[in-house]
Amino acid sequence: MPGIDKVNKRPPDAGPPEPQKPKQIQLHSPNLTLLLICALLFFLWHILNTNSGNTREVSYSEFRQFAEDQRFKSIEISPTHLIGTLSSPDPDGVLTVKANIVDPAMAEQFADYDAELSGSQQGGYWQRLIGSVGPLLLLLLFWWFVLKRMSPGAGGGLMPAGKSHVKSYQHQHSEVSFDDVAGVDEAKEELQEIINFLRDPQAYGRLGGHIPHGILLVGPPGTGKTLLARAIAGEAEVPFFSINGSEFVEMFVGVGAARVRDLFQQAREVTPCIIFIDELDALGRARGMYPGSGGHDEKEQTLNQLLSEMDGFDPSEGIVLLAATNRPEILDPALLRAGRFDRQVLVDRPDRKGRAAILKVHLKKITLDAAVTLEEVAALTTGFTGADLANLVNEAALLATRRDAEAVTMSDINNAIERIIAGLEKRSRLLNERERKIIAYHEMGHALTAMAIPGSDPVHKISIIPRGIGGLGYTIQRPLEDRYLMTQRELQDKMTILLGGRAAEHLFFGHLSTGAADDLDKATDIARSMITRYGMANKLGHVTYDQVGNRFLDNQPVSPTAHLYSDETAREIDCEIRQLTAAAFERATQIISEQRTLLEHCAAQLLESETLSVADIDSIKTRLEQQASTVVPLKPDREQL
Repeated sequence: MPGIDKVNKRPPDAGPPEPQKPKQIQLHSPNLTLLLICALLFFLWHILNTNSGNTREVSYSEFRQFAEDQRFKSIEISPTHLIGTLSSPDPDGVLTVKANIVDPAMAEQFADYDAELSGSQQGGYWQRLIGSVGPLLLLLLFWWFVLKRMSPGAGGGLMPAGKSHVKSYQHQHSEVSFDDVAGVDEAKEELQEIINFLRDPQAYGRLGGHIPHGILLVGPPGTGKTLLARAIAGEAEVPFFSINGSEFVEMFVGVGAARVRDLFQQAREVTPCIIFIDELDALGRARGMYPGSGGHDEKEQTLNQLLSEMDGFDPSEGIVLLAATNRPEILDPALLRAGRFDRQVLVDRPDRKGRAAILKVHLKKITLDAAVTLEEVAALTTGFTGADLANLVNEAALLATRRDAEAVTMSDINNAIERIIAGLEKRSRLLNERERKIIAYHEMGHALTAMAIPGSDPVHKISIIPRGIGGLGYTIQRPLEDRYLMTQRELQDKMTILLGGRAAEHLFFGHLSTGAADDLDKATDIARSMITRYGMANKLGHVTYDQVGNRFLDNQPVSPTAHLYSDETAREIDCEIRQLTAAAFERATQIISEQRTLLEHCAAQLLESETLSVADIDSIKTRLEQQASTVVPLKPDREQL
């Protein structure tokens, strides 16, 4: 393939190529604080050496007359001038007078007057030159710095604005490899091909193929996109340039484009290499997506320059452009076309197997109790990303350290999960007895409704200890497996569980409270999605009415208030949503009514201990059943019959 020899000119028997050292980017610039201090000193010097309003210059004869009148308290004599301090200021406020000396020998006659004499030594030539020219040079230097900083696309000077703030690494300095990245096996397989090409470009180019121009890592925050890019740098054994998308854009026009040119110029000098741009959405936002912001701003010029550079370099040169974003839907379509970011690699939330692999990487850094198993922790952390799991392990280690334990136990991990999901405990938040009772019945309504519905996620813990910002209590359900779709019946069951707390309040107290605000919001959102997105309404048919734009690689913004259906259809949608929520509330009320006695006893126990587990509820339920079985019905009196 043409251009391959440019990457690797070593003969086949020469052994592995020596890694090339990336060009070190010098970002040293004079300290702005130092310049400001110098400017401040100059102004202070200028103020101290400028004649103030209480000093007046006089002729030598007048100065001598002042001395003859004995008005001086002290006289300072120098080779060039005389400065006399008056005993008392003039009516004009003059306190000192200054006169030039015609002949230095004439200063001796002032010894006859009643005044304290002192002398000052005049500096040399260089001192006088610096004193006269130095402040002016310092001022000019300061203004030159300001103008150079404001010059568009400046490539030199005191602060080279056109230089990219890129960080360069060699593979010897990379501490991350593919062994440190777990839970994203598919993404690692996709990127392994890039690494193999950089290691042996001749083998991969023998059939005429070439490496993709760019690889875009797409996924939710915290899934390990940046960590994966660092691992590629460690595995590929080539120079690695890393920069954030926001570091290109400045308030000065042209600076971003200059930094893009500088970045690719540095990369061409050390090929083969990898360029990694993190948070690409800060740089590659779709042009014209927000018309009110203007069409020729600095971001668009920077993006245009990036598109031009991606078209300009030959993939056979050995430059691989790697980028990461968690907002691909706002990227410019020109970035995603073939020939630029040819390959898009999804780095998604890990499944149960992936979570176990990630936990294995993080748990080996702490002292873990032998009773803790990776599979159990992975089952309890459904929906957690790699960053969440790392935070979980760290929180569990801190909790174990706080109680002076020898190892991290399963109890520490459970407490860390609750801390991440529900927030910190707020035991200092004092609630009155009536509020605590309402919260206890509310949370037990959630728990008993979930336990009564077959197929729902099992209840793990119920608590009335306030957590987080606004949570007065919580009920934790732990899913047993990862779910990727839900049926209509499962969505209705979820709405019923959400409204179980409100149903318990209404049944036992005869009124409603504000504690169910979050439950109502979630239940309404599920009902609206069932009608407008999933086509689960009998009257509206199998039609979608959702106007929310596609959140994956779709750049057409849609107003949330706009809809393409009639007002009559909107009314039917509202009616269907009300019917779904009303049916869920009625079903929850029926479940609570059937378990009224159990709920009262569980709520009383919850008020006493503040926390209940499923085992505690089962124990209370068993005790009630035993009590009911021991009660012997009384025989009716024959006379009463």
